[in-house]
Parts: sequence; C-alpha cells; structure tokens
Amino acid sequence: MSETKDVLILAIESSCDETAAAVVKNGREVLSNVISSQIALHTLYGGVVPEIASRKHIEKINQVIEEALKEAEVTLDDIDAIGVTYGPGLVGALLVGVAEAKAIAYAAGKPLVGVHHIEGHIAANFIEHKELEPPFFSLVVSGGHTHLVRVKDYGKFDIIGRTRDDAAGEAFDKVARAIGLGYPGGPKIDKVAKEGNPDSIAFPRANVEDAPYDFSFSGLKSAVLNYINGCKMKGEEYNQADIAASFQKAVTDVLVAKAMHAVEEYKVDKFAIAGGVASNSALRAAMKEACEKRGVKFYYPSPIFCTDNAAMIGVAAYYEYMNGTRSGWDLNAVPNLKLGER
Repeated sequence: MSETKDVLILAIESSCDETAAAVVKNGREVLSNVISSQIALHTLYGGVVPEIASRKHIEKINQVIEEALKEAEVTLDDIDAIGVTYGPGLVGALLVGVAEAKAIAYAAGKPLVGVHHIEGHIAANFIEHKELEPPFFSLVVSGGHTHLVRVKDYGKFDIIGRTRDDAAGEAFDKVARAIGLGYPGGPKIDKVAKEGNPDSIAFPRANVEDAPYDFSFSGLKSAVLNYINGCKMKGEEYNQADIAASFQKAVTDVLVAKAMHAVEEYKVDKFAIAGGVASNSALRAAMKEACEKRGVKFYYPSPIFCTDNAAMIGVAAYYEYMNGTRSGWDLNAVPNLKLGER
C-alpha cells in the first residue's frame, strides 16, 4: 500500500514573534499551517519586545499545535517526527518551541529533528513548486538576515554572500519608523512606495569592496535619516511616498545586482527568493524581470510562506529526517546559529 510510505512531520516555529505549528506530508504537501501572530501586540512598541514574545509563545503554543493536528485530521500517533526551529532567533522565543518539541517527542516516542530557520525559509519554495529541486541559488531576505546561498542539495548549503551590518528587513523597519509609517515596516513601505517616484531621491547603493556578494544597508539607512533631518532643519516638507519608493528601489537594485552577478558567475539556471522581504512586490517584479532576461527560472513562495511559518520548517525537517538527521534530548536554542552548522 502506498499510504504506508507517507511521512508526516509535525513542525513548530517560534523564533521571533509568530507562534506556529504545521503538519507536512512527504515534504511537499501542507496539511495544516497554523500561525498565531503577535504583530498587533508589538506594534505598540514599534518592534518586537523579546520578553513579551516569549510569554506570548508560552500562552499560545499548545493551542496552535492542537489546531494544526486537528486541521490536518491526524493525531500524534500518525506523526513520524517532530521538527522544530532551534536557531537563529530570539533565545527566549526559540526556547519555548524547542522545549515543547522535546516534550512531545519524548512523551510520544517520536524522533526529534532540529531545523535551521533560514533552511526553512529556503525550503518554503518547495511547497508550491513541486518541480524545484537542488541545486539552485537562493536569496534569503528577512528582518534578521540577508543571505545569498548556493543550495547544493537538500540540507546542504554554501553561503556566497551575507550582510555586513543591517539586514534588508531591518532597514525597512527603521526607515518606516523614521518616516512615520510604524511597524512592521516592510509591507507598509511596499504599499506607500506605490504612490511615490522611485527616482526622486538618489540614495546610495553600497558595494562591499573585498566581497562582491556581501551586502551593507547601514549606509543607506543613514542616508535616509540624514535626508529627513536635512528637510526638518530647512523647515521643508518631505514626501513620504517618494522616500519610501526611492529607498525601496535602492535596496532592490542592490539585491538584484548581486544576485544576478552570482547567477552569471556560477552559471545558475534556477533562482529562488525567500524570507519576509521576498513578499515585497518591487523586489519580486525586479528579480523576475532580471531572471527572465537571463533565461533563468525564477521561484518565490506565496506571501504566507515568506513570513515566518511552521510549514516551511516541516518541509526542511522532512528532508533532514530523510537524510538521517536526528537531534538528541540535549537540543538547545542557538540564537546565532550559522546555516549549515549543527
């Protein structure tokens, strides 16, 4: 019977401000994907407050797991392994998910598979693109990370480029706050930028001299803040939409240029974007156009799979599980875990 071959993963994600659980079948089919978001809570503070995030995870985690199992119409007995994000992220937030996953795995006698959060973001592309298989290149752009990654195989990565300072998503949040849009910055800038002229303000595009694939966004962020302060000192009004559009274009230009440099250098034929910022409409459009121009197949997840979710962790956990990865009861949260490390 083919049914006996099905592998079901119960996945848990709690690295930042989303408490999430999902059930994934055979690494490609999402049976449930439950997310309890804390955005409204953290908006009051203009960003994620780690202590509040952890407490909210504790409050919600059992609820989202029960809901994920119920939605998937399975019980713990049907589950083959428990996958959980153990880094990188906020240590207190990660600990909640890791402790929960260990408790369930121990009590139910199931294997435990620790998953790297960025590996999860990359794996999100497998959900809707059944034909996508390694090797390919991926640009992971989120609040905490900007990585250009060569995906050699399932669970095997080379980091080609990374950010030297602010991640792209972090710059979006800081600029959004500066121009009065509030938190979360990414979707708000994306929306307002549609009303602005992306060529109205010449913000800098940073190049890292000794590392052509590395990113730097702190100079761009400072340039935006200086522009706003300059307007205030002169008593001039500034155009919120023009700043948003010009800033967004500066970020997008750099991301696309470096990604395409890698595509040409490494003779890549498949390119995927991932992470929260991958849901940005300007980035998607620019990357799609650049890939099409070079005859490269371009992949991106639906917005629900770009932001933090447990379905992507379930996909990554499935491939790790099939590769024989098992975590011990000593699995711990590793807030600055590097991709490819265990």
